[in-house]
Amino acid sequence: MIKYSLSEEQKILVDLVTQIGEEYIKPYALKWDEEEVFDEKPIRALADADLFGIIIPKEYGGLGWGSFEMCLAVEKLSYYCAGVTTTYAATFLGSYPIILFGNEEQKKKYLPEIARGKMICAFALTEPQAGSDAFAIKTIAKKEGDFYILNGMKHFITNGGIADIYIVVAMTDPAKGARGASAFIVEKNDPGFSVGKKEKKLGLRASVTTELFFNDCKIPKDRLLGKEGMGFIVALRTLDFGRCGVGAQALGIAQAAMEISLKHANSRIQFGQPIYNFQAVSHTFAEMAIKLEAARALVYNATKYIDSGAKDITGISSIVKCFTSDVAMWITERAIQMMGGFGYMRDYPVQKYFRDAKCLQIYEGTNEIQRNIIARELIKYYK
Repeated sequence: MIKYSLSEEQKILVDLVTQIGEEYIKPYALKWDEEEVFDEKPIRALADADLFGIIIPKEYGGLGWGSFEMCLAVEKLSYYCAGVTTTYAATFLGSYPIILFGNEEQKKKYLPEIARGKMICAFALTEPQAGSDAFAIKTIAKKEGDFYILNGMKHFITNGGIADIYIVVAMTDPAKGARGASAFIVEKNDPGFSVGKKEKKLGLRASVTTELFFNDCKIPKDRLLGKEGMGFIVALRTLDFGRCGVGAQALGIAQAAMEISLKHANSRIQFGQPIYNFQAVSHTFAEMAIKLEAARALVYNATKYIDSGAKDITGISSIVKCFTSDVAMWITERAIQMMGGFGYMRDYPVQKYFRDAKCLQIYEGTNEIQRNIIARELIKYYK
């Protein structure tokens, strides 16, 4: 519908992701979903194309681009498989804390390796009793000389077991409540760190989600991000940037669902004509297009606003995440309905899009929490 004006570099980026999607993902996406398999080949292809360096500053070996380019890549990749995209995007989520809060030594050590795709990242905040209530985390980090000793667990962690570095939020001073949390860089081979069970998920099955355990996990004190007590600042600021990536995932999933169901409706003959010719059906697709174009305009404009250097991005990132994930859920459900029995069968991808879309309303803060955030930010403008 709307043709957005992209720079030559941005067009090359989209074309490159499209090529990777066609060659390394499209033929296998349903198989990976059915078998719940993580396959590293598309991840390696993305690494070989330098696409892990999109948001990494040039001085650390990255491409030095911003949220807009990141979302272009994530949107197109999600068109092929949101599970693969989740693995890819989670590395951005694990990169932002280092970009935003890391000291020079930490940036020089980790960011060039992340940019080259040599280090996969994970972001570890959620715990069994601390989901929407992130301040309820129980994992403890106790300073002992030149080290911190971590004890506790995390769960529902994307890239658990395949990541090389984990950004972990733990309590360094529980008596201070939210101000007593700190953020750390944990490496996969640190003593006392282990990976628990792999979760069996409704969707996004081509990505790995696990528990993490810290049993007297010993890490050097120079792995602290920022200062003690900044853990939730690190986490919340990271999510401010990451939620637009969820919006981009929603765009890719919704676009794929609309296209495949529309093509089916235009070729499926009932009562002597394509079912697309029936007004109830064609109006459904019109509504899909309206919602999708509105969602895309929101994501693109929001990311350009973020890339302008704006500081007040919490509200807009929550609006992006909430609106686009709801749109993706609506479009994928309608796509199944428009395909009738075919849409319900696992031989066709629309049921996968539906299952993948559901998680977008949950992770990186449920949409109920996003509405809380939006309401809180809104009152600042209209007191």
